[in-house]
Amino acid sequence: MMYFRLSPVPSSGLVLLCLLLGAVQSYALELTLNNTEKAICLSAKWQMNFTIHYKTTNNTSKTVTISDFSNATYNGSSCRDNQNRSKIAVQFGSGFSWIVNFTMEASNYLIDGISFTYNMSDTTTFPDAAKKGSVTVHHSVTMKIPLSDIFRCNSLLTIPVDDVDQQYWDVLVQPFVENGTVSRKEFICDKDKISTTISPIIHTTVPSPTTTPTPKKNPEVGNYSVTNGNGTCLLATMGLQLNITQEKVPVIININPNTTSFTGSCHPQIAQLRLNNSNINLDFVFAMKNGNRFYLKEVNASIYLTNSTVFSFGNNNLSYWDAPLGSSYMCIKEQIVSVSGKFQINTFNLRVQPFNVKEGKYSTAEECSADSDLNFLIPVAVGVALGSLIIVVFISYMIGRRKSRTGYQSV
Repeated sequence: MMYFRLSPVPSSGLVLLCLLLGAVQSYALELTLNNTEKAICLSAKWQMNFTIHYKTTNNTSKTVTISDFSNATYNGSSCRDNQNRSKIAVQFGSGFSWIVNFTMEASNYLIDGISFTYNMSDTTTFPDAAKKGSVTVHHSVTMKIPLSDIFRCNSLLTIPVDDVDQQYWDVLVQPFVENGTVSRKEFICDKDKISTTISPIIHTTVPSPTTTPTPKKNPEVGNYSVTNGNGTCLLATMGLQLNITQEKVPVIININPNTTSFTGSCHPQIAQLRLNNSNINLDFVFAMKNGNRFYLKEVNASIYLTNSTVFSFGNNNLSYWDAPLGSSYMCIKEQIVSVSGKFQINTFNLRVQPFNVKEGKYSTAEECSADSDLNFLIPVAVGVALGSLIIVVFISYMIGRRKSRTGYQSV
């Protein structure tokens, strides 16, 4: 008889874990299987999401990100069978499933392949989809790992297969646990080996950087949006510049909106905007405050630098871009979002509205203090200029009048 249990991530205290990339906190899926002797025979912990591109009945393109696994089940997951195979199977949503197979060979085990099935007939997830029915994509891995090692990969792994971009990170799996004890010896993926200076994703409050590199050129302003079944649910317009400090050397990256794709998700209390290009994965997570305001609460980034290193960092304890619900937040002047002491984002011509978007248009804007100061200074400057002009005119008049009187006396 096989015993099955779900182990919570220590920081969450939950029995059934979900990944909601864009929620107040990020969670990891975790699975532990026991054999008939109640000893651990399979252990896995990981995070993932899926971005799916599809055509609508109007022949337009739409993108949806699957990141909510709160209703996940693990039916069909199994430890080593008579053919030396094990499997992790996850079911979620309406007809969605994810399966990864493992095979043991002598002193090694193989990650055979990953299959993902999604249901295009789910009109809530895929509104106006031209294609219906289930679609399965398969990715062959064939990675060989020593049997006594646990596989680890903290880096973001992006796997494009057909119309689906699969993303995995914080992976820790041992499909053939020996003697009921999970190994402490790690087999590290290639991306984690790229550099020993990779920064972990640590959610904590950090001080602002002491120095800010001055960019030579402002980034181009991009327009981004997120849609759900009710239409556009998030709007963002901004120029983005990433400032990274590695070994006291600043690196400045301007995000080009013309080569950047965007996805996201909208929920009653949380909204997420995700930007992706060949080198950058950047998430902005918005949350509600006191039921009547919104703000930027979390930023997660994974950036592949030109020196072949990977910079990954996140902070879920931010407090930027605060504005009332039903309005947008706007800041024309340059603004700095300090994610960590080594990572900050400079924004230009920013305007965002993550909730209560109506008819795909921005609502009245709440201006940032920098713009408000500018708006206050403009009338003050005009007033000072007018006052100075009046004084000059008055002095000129008095001088002219005095000269006229002096002329009369001479006569």
